Amino acid sequence: MLTIDTNLQEPKNVLGTKLKPCCFSPMTGYFRDGYCRTDLSDFGTHTVCAIMTEDFLAFSKARGNDLSTPRPEYNFVGLKAGDKWCLCATRWSEAFKAGMAPQIILEATHRNTLEFIDLADLKAYAFNSIS
Repeated sequence: MLTIDTNLQEPKNVLGTKLKPCCFSPMTGYFRDGYCRTDLSDFGTHTVCAIMTEDFLAFSKARGNDLSTPRPEYNFVGLKAGDKWCLCATRWSEAFKAGMAPQIILEATHRNTLEFIDLADLKAYAFNSIS
C-alpha cells in the first residue's frame, strides 16, 4: 500500500532520512519543485531520482515515453545524458529488469519507491553522492 507523507515539507528518502532535492535544472518532480515526492494524485509515482543515460533514454522512448524530445507546449526542454530526473518507479523497475536502468541518487529517491523496488536493487544502482 502506498504510504503518503502527510507533511510534504519533511518527506523521507529510501534510506529513511530527509529527502534531498533531485534537480532544479532541468526542473523535475511531479510537482516541478526539484524533489521526487508524491501524493495520491501522482498515478505514475515519480519517486526515483535517476541520472539519465543515452541507453535509458532510448529504452524509454521505445516504450512510448520520449523524454529526450523538447516539448515547449509543456515547458519541457527534453533530457540528455547526465541530466537528473524524477522517474516513475515502475519505469525504473521495467528498465532494471531489462538491464537498462540508470543510476539513481538514494538520498533524493522518495521512500514510496520501496513499494515497487527492493532497497538492495536500488543500492546496486546508487550513484555515490548527490551534487
